[in-house]
Amino acid sequence: MNESPTASAFAAPYDCRSQPSGKVGVLLVNLGTPDDTDYWSMRRYLKEFLSDRRVIEVNRLIWWPILNGIVLTTRPSKSGEAYRSIWNEELGESPLRTVTRSQAEKIADGLGHRNEVIVDWAMRYGNPTIADRVQALVEQGCDKLLVFPLYPQYAAATTATVNDTVFDKLKSMRWQPALRTVPPYPADPVYIEALADSIRDHLATLDFEPEVILASYHGLPKEYVAKGDPYQCQCMDTSDALRTALGPLGDRLMTTFQSRFGRAEWLQPYTDKTVEALARDGVKCIAILTPGFAADCVETLEEINGEAREIFLEHGGEAFSFIPCLNDSEGGIRVLLHLIERELRGWVD
Repeated sequence: MNESPTASAFAAPYDCRSQPSGKVGVLLVNLGTPDDTDYWSMRRYLKEFLSDRRVIEVNRLIWWPILNGIVLTTRPSKSGEAYRSIWNEELGESPLRTVTRSQAEKIADGLGHRNEVIVDWAMRYGNPTIADRVQALVEQGCDKLLVFPLYPQYAAATTATVNDTVFDKLKSMRWQPALRTVPPYPADPVYIEALADSIRDHLATLDFEPEVILASYHGLPKEYVAKGDPYQCQCMDTSDALRTALGPLGDRLMTTFQSRFGRAEWLQPYTDKTVEALARDGVKCIAILTPGFAADCVETLEEINGEAREIFLEHGGEAFSFIPCLNDSEGGIRVLLHLIERELRGWVD
């Protein structure tokens, strides 16, 4: 008569019980930042960014010679100059890194009553990397992971590439955590209310009244929208909801798109052209906010508060004010906590 096999006969070579578990990781992910403003730091950052097929959809046979032969030769110096103008010298880092870290710390405080939740942050391009922070969360016992791409409006070039990179990391793992991703929130009432409050609070500090308020969103090639990207519609959803929330003040709100790159046609109206046209047409006072950015960065601080301001004043404008992003303000953290707690339902009590 055969004896029953002992438990030791089925013992796995890897003791799964030694793996910490039971935690829920929340990973905030923003676009990215160079490690420094010198030529080679900028070149590394731009190469990673502009090599992403979600960002640049041009055929690789055409794009690679342009990228490596022209763009990565000339653009690092110009981009480095832009970053130096807004660099956080005290911490030796970009404002985007400073703000994103602070957002993660304040969210961790806000979720401090949930002992099972661990909050971390990463950058899609540059450091800290998504792969490293996912690994760190898993090693701390996170068998559930909520990834939060910090983009209110969805675009394949932003939200999707964050998710792609998370999925790529998970493909390399034997033991994957369960995964959720935070969806875009273009017209979420808490987000819209925070934006409206930030506008009112900022305008109350000015010694002038803006005739026009521009909502400037990061641009996107029109071809991407024609292929089915919902980004433009979601930007308009944000503006429409914000216009309603502002009441009579909303009548002054205009939507524009910034940061175009290359020769292709991008979403219009262009922010820089609109600012110039307003000044030429006799508008003397404007204010600009950037609702598509969860944190201030080179596109908001240098391009809008710097370049757009210069354009407006050089062409006849007299008063220009930049309304900061929600950043790590009380209202901004309230929005992020609201979205995170909503998406954690069922995972935490």
